[in-house]
Amino acid sequence: MRHNKKFNHLGRTRSHRHAMLSNMATSLIMHKRIVTTVAKAKALRVYVEPLITKSKEDTTASRRVVFSYLQNKYAVTELFGVVAQKVADRPGGYTRILKTGNRLGDNASMCFIELVDFNENMLKDAAAKKTTRTRRSKKAAAPVAEAPVAEKAPKAKKETAPEVEVAPEVVEETPAVEEVPEASAEAETKE
Repeated sequence: MRHNKKFNHLGRTRSHRHAMLSNMATSLIMHKRIVTTVAKAKALRVYVEPLITKSKEDTTASRRVVFSYLQNKYAVTELFGVVAQKVADRPGGYTRILKTGNRLGDNASMCFIELVDFNENMLKDAAAKKTTRTRRSKKAAAPVAEAPVAEKAPKAKKETAPEVEVAPEVVEETPAVEEVPEASAEAETKE
């Protein structure tokens, strides 16, 4: 019977599933982002986040526990060195799953799973959002916003207007000039 076995078995035996999750966790720690299916990413999140929490305390015992899961000394070194320093102040939620669509071959739901503190693009967006949240009075913010807009608008109109007027004149004159020498050249050759 299957009572009280609620986690996703991923269509694999226990040993195959643990080996696969160990390899995926090692790849995630070494590369900081991997592409996989959504089901595997959710299973990997449950597998790797306790290991990252364990890495915050750098003791021999915690290193041995993490090594028993990962079976890769380079990944353990990376986890306790680089990753643990970045996530030291984070209380949890070390990974992020971003869905990317379906795979062409079998239509499986694909996604990125990445370590949160290592995505520079997301960190830049978060920093930009934090800087815009300032408390200013509406009176002080309104004139500053209007002044640059008022200056830019007339310049744009002045620049576009002469370009439109000059371009048709040049186009009209060019064919007339080209036709006259050709006609005179043909007249000279006939005489």
